[in-house]
Amino acid sequence: MNGETLMRRILDHGSRADPYPLYAELRRTPVCRQEDGSYAVSTYHEVLALLHDPRLTSTNPDQEAADDKLPPSMLGMDPPEHDRVRSLLMRQFGPPHTPGLVKDMRGDLETTVNKMIDAFPEAGEADLVDAFAYPFPVTVICRLLGVPPEDEPRFRGWADKLVASIDPRPGEDPAIRQREGAETRQELALYLNDLVEKGAGGPGDGMLFRLAGDHDAEGGPLSRLELLVAAVLLLIAGHETTVNLITNGALTLLRRPEQWERLRREPEIAPRLIEELLRFEPPVQMIPRRGALADIEIGDVTIPAGSTVALVLASGNRDPKRFTEPDTFDPDRPDIEHLGFGSGIHICFGAPLARLEAQVALTELVRRLDGARLLQDPPPYRSSAVLRGPRHLTVGFDRVLV
Repeated sequence: MNGETLMRRILDHGSRADPYPLYAELRRTPVCRQEDGSYAVSTYHEVLALLHDPRLTSTNPDQEAADDKLPPSMLGMDPPEHDRVRSLLMRQFGPPHTPGLVKDMRGDLETTVNKMIDAFPEAGEADLVDAFAYPFPVTVICRLLGVPPEDEPRFRGWADKLVASIDPRPGEDPAIRQREGAETRQELALYLNDLVEKGAGGPGDGMLFRLAGDHDAEGGPLSRLELLVAAVLLLIAGHETTVNLITNGALTLLRRPEQWERLRREPEIAPRLIEELLRFEPPVQMIPRRGALADIEIGDVTIPAGSTVALVLASGNRDPKRFTEPDTFDPDRPDIEHLGFGSGIHICFGAPLARLEAQVALTELVRRLDGARLLQDPPPYRSSAVLRGPRHLTVGFDRVLV
């Protein structure tokens, strides 16, 4: 099977439950030209190098074609604008200005998780997506930004539409989904702008309002438009990836009862277990669109300037030239330098929060669900090949422990 056919199969929904054998075939041609003229890069060292290569741009030429009235988020920016916006956001999210923000959320995260588990039905069966993994991160990110709790359900529809807009689908006109994504971003930005205008929650109540009032930063403050675009990114990216990390993690552990029980006995292994999950079942499978600013030589292949490049992170994470027994889930793996959060200047902004959410969610789940077992395997998967995860994950259990 050639690389073009492999990528079509990887993107096809029928391969969603287990794309890893296809990734293994794709790695036989580490840099593979596709039928549309784009290139797929699938091996660890080559993907990592390109994530750090300034000749690969993050700007998206499709945005103008989609008539998007909003500027790109920092994911679609190159330096120096990317660095300015990211540094301004980081002032309200992490060191050195708010060093304890994420760490200090642990208690609230544990309370939120346990309230959700308390609400599991008494019949001993629950969908871990709808009842747990989906509502938990949206509650957290909305609370962090300062979105009123009664508005949280609205973000599910927005999130679903935005994820669909970035997902390449064989045989579908990309302009249609790009236009739908642009319309959704604008709708969400208008809501957030109204929130800032009203000063919902009071001054300083939430990251959104602290960013709007941060006039002391070098290179700042963010313009209102930059603030809204950043908030859209944080709400969607901070939610969708964490949903998949938690759900893929629960599925991986339920398929390996010995690992489920080990986490229950040794909750201190949670940080390393999450890192292995990020390698083994990364929530972001690929970065579908980067652009070559110049000719880029990789081995005996030259990616011509102007080409579109897809970086297949999940394939790199299973590369046997980088990881011993890559298809084995091993939380004791001594070296887990995965690509689950990307790398380089665009490394996941919310990675510390996603890690903590997953640690708390899975640790409490295994602690409290007695006799947990999968009721459908493989579960049904969401449509996205980029943000891959189960749409439902139905589990049975004997009882919910206190």
